[in-house]
Amino acid sequence: MNVRRSATALAALAALCTAAAPAAFADAKPSPKPSGSAALPKGLYGAKDPKFDGVWRQSLALLAQDAVGVTPARSAIDWLAGQQCEDGGFAAYRADASAACDPKKGEFTDATAAAVQALAAVGGRSAAVEKGVGWLKKNQNDDGGWGMSPGSPSDANSTSAAVGAFAAAGQDPKQVKSAKDGRTPYDVLLGLQLGCDAKEGQRGAFAYTADKGKPVANDLATTAAALATEGKGWVFEPAGKDAGKAPEPLDCGSGGKDDKSDKSGSAKPARVTEAARAAAAYLADTMAGHGSHLLSAMPGAEDQPDFGGTADAIVALAAGEHSATAAKPLQWLQNEKNGALAWAKGDPGALAKLVLAAHAAGADPRSFGGADLVQQLNATGPKPESVSASGSQADSDEGKDKDGEKKDDDKGGVGGVWWTVGVFAVAGIGIGFLLSGRKKQQL
Repeated sequence: MNVRRSATALAALAALCTAAAPAAFADAKPSPKPSGSAALPKGLYGAKDPKFDGVWRQSLALLAQDAVGVTPARSAIDWLAGQQCEDGGFAAYRADASAACDPKKGEFTDATAAAVQALAAVGGRSAAVEKGVGWLKKNQNDDGGWGMSPGSPSDANSTSAAVGAFAAAGQDPKQVKSAKDGRTPYDVLLGLQLGCDAKEGQRGAFAYTADKGKPVANDLATTAAALATEGKGWVFEPAGKDAGKAPEPLDCGSGGKDDKSDKSGSAKPARVTEAARAAAAYLADTMAGHGSHLLSAMPGAEDQPDFGGTADAIVALAAGEHSATAAKPLQWLQNEKNGALAWAKGDPGALAKLVLAAHAAGADPRSFGGADLVQQLNATGPKPESVSASGSQADSDEGKDKDGEKKDDDKGGVGGVWWTVGVFAVAGIGIGFLLSGRKKQQL
């Protein structure tokens, strides 16, 4: 990617985003609540300005609660579903949900994918899930991937978010093909992975997007793609904290593997599996080299830990059943001295990311470095309808039902913007899973 353009984008994002929850930069903090008498919407998680990350942080909060046996308040679910545009897409935040959306400027792949995953998880919202999936299919690029907004070039992060949405909705991402060329999301992702011709320390990493010149390894694109090549979204059945063996790097002993695609142009299943393992190996080695964590993508903060990115990497490793490999970065996050707990305090998106990382790796988010993350997350939004028997006892002062209330079993299963404009779209989405510093380049 053009270095000058990347630097300009980072500077723009730094000026726009002081926010932290799940999208632009996982280690920044959201802007304060707007001044004035206007109250935040009923059902919304968090007390900060939702302009850039309302849908994103709400989606992560609902996903994290559902994953650990908490039934979210109906008002929280209603708020998220009410953010959906008429065509099925989601914007970063709609202050007036009755106003029409701008399909070309105001709707984002990442926000839509996050909302689809959350609404599919909580159940009872199949119509909204189906509309969201329809929006993603309609806006799939000819190459099989997605950009941040309709018409923008495909990138690893948005494509991976879409893969997670299809998986959550009960659809096989390998069967989601572009209308024109019949390409799948994996055709895009495999084309962005650095192979045996890359520097040894970058093999298996993913670039953020295709561009002139050689691809550049991007840690956050790699965390996103590592999860997507496992065919999973942000929540899946944990394999256990001691599961699996160490991920395998690319086999470059004889020049690497052969073509990434078969004669039809479709990505080979075996190659997708190899890509997932190689991406996990890259993440494991990179975090080990930095002291069990990823570094921040914020301009001028190269040596600052990226807590959100590290949590995402743990989820990706656990998705590939490399939970034992994820143990050290998980322990690092739990160490209060390293600052992750302070970073997440009071922030629903950040708390949700830590909950999801702990859950995926087989740890207890209710005893995370001495903190009850579930209780803290619940406290950022409306009172949950119920908490399972394994829920936090600290919630008892709120009078929550420890027996839990059975959820609706319906999980919602269903059978051009230029690059610079896209950068500002990232800022509009917020903070988190894949986008936390997308444009960071490792030179």
